[in-house]
Amino acid sequence: MDLLAPDGATIRAAGAGTISYAGMVAGRPVISVAHADGLRTTYEPVEPAVTVGTAVPAGAVLGVLLPGHAGCPQAACLHWGLRRGNDYLDPLALLGLGRTRLLPVAEAPLSAGRAGWAVARRAGRTRRASCTPGRTASTSPARPSC
Repeated sequence: MDLLAPDGATIRAAGAGTISYAGMVAGRPVISVAHADGLRTTYEPVEPAVTVGTAVPAGAVLGVLLPGHAGCPQAACLHWGLRRGNDYLDPLALLGLGRTRLLPVAEAPLSAGRAGWAVARRAGRTRRASCTPGRTASTSPARPSC
């Protein structure tokens, strides 16, 4: 998952864990945090402010985002990953945003700052099966929020 953020942004741990790697991979600085149940999150390109073996709580500062992630439409993007063993998983699942689906670029314009998070949040939303398309909680208070 690539998330837009300004160069120099503080990058924080998605959850409590232990720093399992903080160094270079293929010429890019990478931090990996081992979490419970065999989950591992990765963050790149991030200049580490942590060392291997350090226990970190959720939200702990891991380092600062560096510019130059290949494929990023802006100067800086955080490449955020999630794995269980050798299996790659959707890191948005950690945020409880629902099923991820890809949107056409025209429907998801990107801009600086937190826009990457906004696009990711929009992409993670799904409607409940009981919702009526086009209706929201504000137009029908008795119905569940869609």
